[in-house]
Amino acid sequence: MKVSDILRVKGGTLFTVSPDTSLAEAVQTMADRDIGSLVVMDHGDLTGMLTFREVIAAVVGNAGSVGNKIVRTVMDDAPLTCTPETEIDEVRRMMLGRHARYMPVQNGKTLMGVISFYDVAKAVVDSQDFENRMLKAYIRDWPVEETDAAEPKL
Repeated sequence: MKVSDILRVKGGTLFTVSPDTSLAEAVQTMADRDIGSLVVMDHGDLTGMLTFREVIAAVVGNAGSVGNKIVRTVMDDAPLTCTPETEIDEVRRMMLGRHARYMPVQNGKTLMGVISFYDVAKAVVDSQDFENRMLKAYIRDWPVEETDAAEPKL
């Protein structure tokens, strides 16, 4: 399974923010859209990632307030990225290695979407459920060999 399979199911809705956007505005967008991350884009280039992790660290570091901070000062400026052709197992390893919950998907310099650890986990579970159902159906339909009870078995 590849990242493109997740994006096909998930859809292509993207939420981005400029690095010079106020943190308060970015947090409001995240709350309004019920999303945990925003991709930070500057003149068409991915320059960072803002997740609730960076927001919480900024709020704690500023005595419980977002204050006048801008996204550029709190964003992850070196986020993990992948391509639509990246295998899900590789994405899972990358996300676990960096404790990343969100990963932008790029095809060259074009942003294709964002996948979350939840998306990856759901895809893996769905795939395993499908495989499990197929194996059970195969076992249930196993051909029964007919033997003649009168013939001695060797």
